[in-house]
This record gives sequence, C-alpha cells and structure tokens, in this order.
Amino acid sequence: MREPVDVGLVGAGFAAHIHARAYQRLADLDVHLAAVTALPVIQAEALAREYGIPAVCASFEALLERPDISIVDLCVPNHLHAPFSIAAARAGKHVICEKPLTGYFGGAGAADPVGATPKATMLREAVRAAEEVLSTAEANGVRLMYAENWVYSPVVQRAMALGRDAGGTILEIRAQECHGGSHASYAKEWRWAGGGALIRLGAHPLGAAIFLKRQEGLTRDGQPIGVRSVVAEVGDLTRVPSFQAEERKWLVTGWKDVENWATVIVTFADGTHAVIFGSDTVLGGMTDTLDIYLSNARLVCNMSHSSLLQTYAPDPTVLARSYLAEKLDTKAGWNYANVDEEWMLGYPQEIRDFCSAVIEGRPPLSDGHLGLEVVRVTYAAYQAAEEGRRVML
Repeated sequence: MREPVDVGLVGAGFAAHIHARAYQRLADLDVHLAAVTALPVIQAEALAREYGIPAVCASFEALLERPDISIVDLCVPNHLHAPFSIAAARAGKHVICEKPLTGYFGGAGAADPVGATPKATMLREAVRAAEEVLSTAEANGVRLMYAENWVYSPVVQRAMALGRDAGGTILEIRAQECHGGSHASYAKEWRWAGGGALIRLGAHPLGAAIFLKRQEGLTRDGQPIGVRSVVAEVGDLTRVPSFQAEERKWLVTGWKDVENWATVIVTFADGTHAVIFGSDTVLGGMTDTLDIYLSNARLVCNMSHSSLLQTYAPDPTVLARSYLAEKLDTKAGWNYANVDEEWMLGYPQEIRDFCSAVIEGRPPLSDGHLGLEVVRVTYAAYQAAEEGRRVML
C-alpha cells in the first residue's frame, strides 16, 4: 500500500491560489495539501482558511523540517526559485518549481545590481544556477518538476497527438503569451524577476516549442531535437514619446529596467524554426496561442479565447461580480468567458502528473531539464538582443 503524499505550499499569491485549486481536483489520489507558508504569514493564514489547509508554518525552514511533507511546491518570486529549490532538495523533498526555473538577479545589496552586467555574463550565471538546481535534486534522489502548464494544456496535448498521427515534420512554430501588463511590483525590476516579458510571459510559449521539438525527435529518431541558435529583439514600448504623452494609460506602466515586449526566433538543430512573442502591451485580455506548421498539416491552438461561451453586456457593471477571463480590460461589449480557464491552461493536469510521478516513482512530463533549456535559450536571447547578433548554443 502506497504512503499518502503530503504537500507543502510555499507562497500565497496568484500562482499559489491556482495550485491550491488544482490540488482540490485530486480526490482520487492520496494527496493532501498539508501545510502552507508565506511572507507575511497573515497571507498564508488567509490561503489556509480558503482552501482548508490544516497547518500554517511560520517560515520556509519550518515547513522543510516537517517529516510528513514529501513535496514542496514553490510559488514564490523568481529570485527565490533556485535557493528554495536547492534547500528543499537537500531536505529530501521533491520539488515543484514555477517558471522560470531560475535566472540572473545581480549582486546582493548593490544599488543597481544588474544594470551594467553584460547579458553574456547573465547567460553563464543563470545556466550555472539552473544546473546547480538539477544536480542538487539528482544528488539527493528527489524529483525536480518544472511547472510549465502549457505542456499539459489539453489543447496542446491534443495537437501533439494529431501531429504524431499526421507524421509530418514540424517546420515552424509560432507562439505567444501577451496581455496588458503585470501589476506585481516585483515584475518590473530585474533584480526580482530576472528579466521582463520574455522570461515572465515568453517562458510559456518557448517551453512549449522546445518540448514539441524534443518530443518530435524522440518519437521519430529516438533523439531529442535541441536548439541551435537564437536571434531576438526586446524593448520597453511604453517609453515611446507619443504613448507617454497620452492622458489615459490603458497599459501597465512604471517598468524599471526590464522589457515589456520581446520577440525571439529560435533555430533548432534540424534547421526548423520557432517564433516566440511575449508582451505586456496587448489589450483584450490574456492571449495564449500556439500555431504548429507541419509539412503535411497545420494545427492552431487558442487556449485563452475559446468561443464555447461568449458574453455581451452594454455596461461593465452588468457582469461586475462575474469572473470572465484573466487580464480582461473590460466586461462591456462582447467577451469570451472561459468555461474552465485553469483546466484549459493545463494547471490541474500539471499538478496531477507531478503528484503521480512521485507516487509511481517515474519522471514527470515537464522536468528540470526542460526548465534548464528554457533558461539557457531565454538568456541567449537577451544576449542576442543586446549584441545585435545571432547567438549559438
């Protein structure tokens, strides 16, 4: 008889709520969200009350000391991903880490820790940190599970199955995650976020594209197809003078030293390509799309604007009490009301696979190696944009 799996949740923000709801869907598995910790602790207490979590730990260290906790689920700001993952692995806990796996956040205590750092240095240090996370997990015999929900989206999974049936070559992937901007203060500074729209938003389509080409190679030839090179452009479009002169700002502003727009062209080892977009300058709610161009078929995935349910309201107050979709600008006029947004984006499926991987003693679908490659390609893209050239991997 298998032992029950107790999970410790770290963080009480947006992602933590999504994960907590996902655990509530695991009634058929012997998995329990047993404890939560966050700073300030009052936020952890509020989350525990909302989701019926029996224990609140005063600190991350206190949560790691609990012998009943076998999985630590990290929903913390980006700069904490690597140190918390390493600490959890050393404590013998399996690790679920939100994207990105890690990044470059500069030197501690400096007034401008990253402003003068060459992106080539960032690439080297970010990859080193990601490799340390992986090696620590392996050395301690625990699973490192990279929370890339796009891999688990039923839309993407169905597209992958259709692509395998078609048997063609994936010649091009075009994918994007865009919206009107993050309101989280940490997202606007490199020292906390490790970058801007590319690492926060572009990590999803980039991770999916890397995963798709890996799976294509494994299925056809028994070897994954990796990334050969990248070129990129990034920028802060809210610094355009005409935008700054506008009286009403519909987009989020106040970005410190990070980009709110990024485009990356990835060249894979077989000569095929992916074009990745991440932007905080797109109105109309969250846009998550993935187009797969095969040699004998075309697959178009739209995870955020499903037409299963559309709403119309003459005034935003009509549906003021109703949730329609993430990052929606207004509830007036026609809108796409998501029937089950988190399921469509793959969050419950992701948590189910991670817990099942621990129970069954197998690797998860989205693992630390995918997280490492996303870090590598992301920072190579930052270097390419800074130096105005193609960066080889």
